[in-house]
Amino acid sequence: MAVYTKLTGEELKAFFLKYNLGKFLEYKEIKEGIENTNYLIKTEKGKFILTLYEKRVEEKDLPFFISLMKNLFDRDFPSPEPIINKNGNYISKIAGKNAAVVSFLDGKDKKILNPENCYDVGVFAAKLHMITKDLASKRQNKLSIDSWRKIYSKVKKDCSKIHLNLPKIIEKNLDNIEKNWPKNIPFGIIHADLFPDNIFFKNDKLSGIIDFYFACNDFYAFEIAVCLNALCFEGKNENLSFNVTKAKKFIDGYSSIRKLSKEEKDSLKILCQGAAIRFLLTRVFDYLNLIDGAVVKIKDPVEYLKRLEFHDSVKNYQDYFF
Repeated sequence: MAVYTKLTGEELKAFFLKYNLGKFLEYKEIKEGIENTNYLIKTEKGKFILTLYEKRVEEKDLPFFISLMKNLFDRDFPSPEPIINKNGNYISKIAGKNAAVVSFLDGKDKKILNPENCYDVGVFAAKLHMITKDLASKRQNKLSIDSWRKIYSKVKKDCSKIHLNLPKIIEKNLDNIEKNWPKNIPFGIIHADLFPDNIFFKNDKLSGIIDFYFACNDFYAFEIAVCLNALCFEGKNENLSFNVTKAKKFIDGYSSIRKLSKEEKDSLKILCQGAAIRFLLTRVFDYLNLIDGAVVKIKDPVEYLKRLEFHDSVKNYQDYFF
């Protein structure tokens, strides 16, 4: 979440006349995240999140995101409920941009998850995969392995400003990943961005998962690789370490709902390297292309160098969680 498009109270008040949500009361900018503009809105009928779609979100993908959230919500998954407007549409326009309103989820994100939290995330990641396996809607992963060279080409000449050896590290990892990327492992809809700031807890129990705007069809095990990178490293950037206990609890939670195949386990090392390079590259891009005037917290790309170093040292999947 972030704020790229500044809106006034009067603009928001007029916008919410399109919805049956009662009188508009107040609003607050949400600066966390990096992709879209978000506001916390309060009306007579409660709290809601208004999202204006920016940057990487394409208009043709919006029905997929809305349908996914609606299907998950209807199956008692702790995701936001998309709110329909008075014209029967989920997508509205404000400030010339596509926008949607979704329900507010109780709870707060945690910067550092404990092992039991990781178990819960594993359970719900697997539940998401099981709930969506029969959905007809599909969306290609626009930030899959096929995109990484293209992103790198856009930052190659400047990324050494962030870290002197960054070009060499990226090129070495891309060569290895492209050579060893799996082809025939289980595939379906994944969240693709299960970082701590997208996971809410209440009374230390998982209460919500938000921000489905990277959701796509990809390997289920790639979701696991993203989570191992996002949830299981701790410490300062220059001294990050991998917490095997957290990783094992995540896998135990996931496996309680959906069992991993041998092929998925064998692919985990290269998928973890791929997930690390994906987030390294998009963070480098965002770091070098910050929009003037945007209210946004840019995430540090350098912390992914330690992750890549760890994945390079791993011999097989057992080093992650056994």
